[in-house]
Amino acid sequence: MFKKIITVSFVFIILINNYLRADEGMWIPLLLQKYNIEDMQKKGFKLTAEDIYSINKASMKDAVMIFGGGCTAELISDKGLIITNHHCGFSQIQDHSSLEHDYLTDGFWAKTPKDELRNPGLTVTFLVSMEDVTNQVLAGVEDDGEEGVRQKMIAQNIEKIVAQAIKGTHFQGEVKSFFYGNQYFLFVQEEYKDVRLVGAPPSAIGKFGGDTDNWMWPRHTGDFSLFRIYADKDNKPAEYSEENVPYKPKKHFSISVKGVQPDDFTMVFGYPGSTEQYLTSYAVDMIQNKINPYRIEIRQNIIDIMLEDMEKNPAVRIQYADKHASVSNAWKKWIGENNGLERLDAVNVKKQREAALTQWINQEDSRQQLYSYILPEFEKIYADYAQYSFAEEYFFEAVWRMESVKMAGRMKYLIEKGSEFTTEDVDKIRNSAKSFFKDYNIETDKKIFKALLSLYLKNVDTKFQPDFTKFIKSKYLPLTESEKLDEYVDYYFEKSFFLHEDKLMAFFDTYAKADYKKLENAPAYLFYKNFVNMYVTQIMPVVKSYDEKITNLNRFYMRALTMADTSKVFYPDANFTLRVTYGKVADYEPRDGVRYKHYTTLDGIIEKDNPDIYDYRVPQRLKDLYSAREYGIYAENGELHTCFIGTNHTTGGNSGSPVLNANGELIGVNFDRCWEGTMSDIMYDPAQCRNIALDIRYALFLIDKFAGAGYLLDEMSIVK
Repeated sequence: MFKKIITVSFVFIILINNYLRADEGMWIPLLLQKYNIEDMQKKGFKLTAEDIYSINKASMKDAVMIFGGGCTAELISDKGLIITNHHCGFSQIQDHSSLEHDYLTDGFWAKTPKDELRNPGLTVTFLVSMEDVTNQVLAGVEDDGEEGVRQKMIAQNIEKIVAQAIKGTHFQGEVKSFFYGNQYFLFVQEEYKDVRLVGAPPSAIGKFGGDTDNWMWPRHTGDFSLFRIYADKDNKPAEYSEENVPYKPKKHFSISVKGVQPDDFTMVFGYPGSTEQYLTSYAVDMIQNKINPYRIEIRQNIIDIMLEDMEKNPAVRIQYADKHASVSNAWKKWIGENNGLERLDAVNVKKQREAALTQWINQEDSRQQLYSYILPEFEKIYADYAQYSFAEEYFFEAVWRMESVKMAGRMKYLIEKGSEFTTEDVDKIRNSAKSFFKDYNIETDKKIFKALLSLYLKNVDTKFQPDFTKFIKSKYLPLTESEKLDEYVDYYFEKSFFLHEDKLMAFFDTYAKADYKKLENAPAYLFYKNFVNMYVTQIMPVVKSYDEKITNLNRFYMRALTMADTSKVFYPDANFTLRVTYGKVADYEPRDGVRYKHYTTLDGIIEKDNPDIYDYRVPQRLKDLYSAREYGIYAENGELHTCFIGTNHTTGGNSGSPVLNANGELIGVNFDRCWEGTMSDIMYDPAQCRNIALDIRYALFLIDKFAGAGYLLDEMSIVK
């Protein structure tokens, strides 16, 4: 076809030229020297591109890492000490907490290295190098070939590239797609597996404001926690061992206590997770009007049930603290996202851009041959795809949110083993079950199960309901009789013995040849089996087919966009790779007559103090320090600043990212966005989009004055 004439290299001449016009975006550090550094320096940055990213000398990239599976962290000492968000370390803090040692409520501070707590499974990952490998990845790949065949060839090429890149090393490698498969980069990484908890403030500080303040500004959250990386005697990655020593980094950030002022240059360096800036109007309409409202409704039900039980029972509060935080975070984000998309009239804005693109395409016959089919094909696909996408979202948001269903999934391993099981197989599931029950309350799960099943049966088309639901409806739940639903739920939880820890452990103690059939016939497993089978056979294949078509269309759509609109900034969507975003400290006006200043202070925390609300119970020690004004060197004009905002374009994954000043010094830790700007993953609004950062001086104050852990500051490089 004629569209083969458009080559990848030609497209990216267009994209690269647009880098020069950036006023938003998440930029690739390897390309800063060519396309961003001049603009950064004009805006106040005093260093060079090589100070940010270099493979020839220590640079900022060597002090920034992936923390766990979805956050960023940074080194703040030459002894492997790192800082990230409290919410990023929350699951580790929760894992170490109990009624006897409630680190969520009381906080935790290791007085000596021996007191630092190990965290099995927690890793940090550094970027060693990155490289554009587009030509190698696309070698031999037909530009307009069948998408499944293309992706298979691309995967084979990537496998060879990665194998060659890490051959003879302990490094890891991955290749990721940019601009919908028009460009590819290789990332070589180094992972450290011994990461220990050093310190965390109480949740009343680290999670101050809870869900009420989440995604909001003004904000007063001391959202940080401290960990330490350990290595072997050669400073190489190693499994946990008492013989390991603190990691010696190539680079760690100096910390500035000078504070920030409006218009100061700021830079966020981290791992943004996912954005979708170049979606079509059809995709945005589906998300805004068909998917998000039901996501919000489902999670609202879960949140209400969890909160009720957590408030009644301290043990449940600890068990469900991390689960509740996880569920509520996206719930509130989606509410803000929909509000923002509606305010920006996003669907119609996209339609206007598509109309302009169509006009440009129709100006030349060659363009028509290349691109005229794209938008009509999008419209046709999304007309049918939306119902399958909705069913998929409902499966994962409702069915897969049921803890009993996840537990049933764990039993599948033994069921598939059948009579061929080994003692090791049983022990594997026994240990997995113990981990499950540590943070499980069957009465809470029972309520959530009932609520979500009701929503599923009410809102999902019957063609996406498994045959098993006919049995449920006919025997237990005519939807006009709610008591019948209660009857089925009671039966489900009573007869599913593996949802009761004592019964399951006793069952494992005498596990014999045919016992897997008892697992297989439990109501929860039958439920799991039927719903998963329905998803795998009726939903997933269709979604996958449409996704392949959309992926193919997006690749050419992206090319058309870049060629048609040379005035627009095109930067790659976030894909959890290391990026630079830069801007300035700035206030904003969320609505008419209201203007938010760029910082908050400890005064606001004291104003919000409410002993009757868990998220607003200010610790007495902090109130005493406030009364005495014992702020030390961390105050500014008699005030203790807690947080500040800037224009940096961030998203999920940037949690924990360093916020740096013009000298490359740490001035804050990124932890959120303002609610009015959460649609920035889809459509950026410079007037409303603000990132929220913890003022590093507040963190130092809490470590020093509140926790009495000033010894940790002794290993930091603090610039006064």
